[in-house]
Amino acid sequence: MRRLALIPLAFLALAACSHKAQDEAATAGNTMSADANATMAEANRDVDAAANQAFGAAENSIDKVGNVTKDARNKAGQAMKDVGNEIQD
Repeated sequence: MRRLALIPLAFLALAACSHKAQDEAATAGNTMSADANATMAEANRDVDAAANQAFGAAENSIDKVGNVTKDARNKAGQAMKDVGNEIQD
């Protein structure tokens, strides 16, 4: 029962705040919201940069595997030609 009686007092206290205090509270709220938005934007940029770096590294690794495979295939083909030439001689 006592708590219910305090609720109207809390509303009266808020209503009694000066216009300046209300403006300052609103400004503080806006500042906190802007800071949170800036933090989220920075985090998003960091995640995007990390993902791009990871995908770039993966792409380079795949290219290297492709080059090694191609080189191995070429060397195997040349070895087969050399063996064929040796048999003909």
